[in-house]
Amino acid sequence: MSKERNRAPFTGFGADVKEARQALGYTQKALAEVIGIDPRYLANIENSGSLPSLPIFYEIVNLCKLPVERYFYPEVAEARESAERERTTLKLTVCPEKYLPIIEGTIDAAIKLDEAGND
Repeated sequence: MSKERNRAPFTGFGADVKEARQALGYTQKALAEVIGIDPRYLANIENSGSLPSLPIFYEIVNLCKLPVERYFYPEVAEARESAERERTTLKLTVCPEKYLPIIEGTIDAAIKLDEAGND
């Protein structure tokens, strides 16, 4: 059996973890402590493309609220959402509840402007 693994679906995992961690206000050290791993291990995941063990992957995905289907079913995730929509969805997931009315109002205003411009 070959030791080479297909990492294509996980190519952006480290960058996603880093973006979500920063959006949640965690330092690498703080998130590593919550997960129970060495900060260097987390740094390798974020920066070097290292793949975590399944239990660590599970903890990271749950804490960072990452869309697990993106990594296991990338063709389905890509077909459903553009990269921009996916980033926005991720940011909405980690956004504090108190800011959601502002975001919703902004989206409503943008939709109205677009509708007015297309009439």
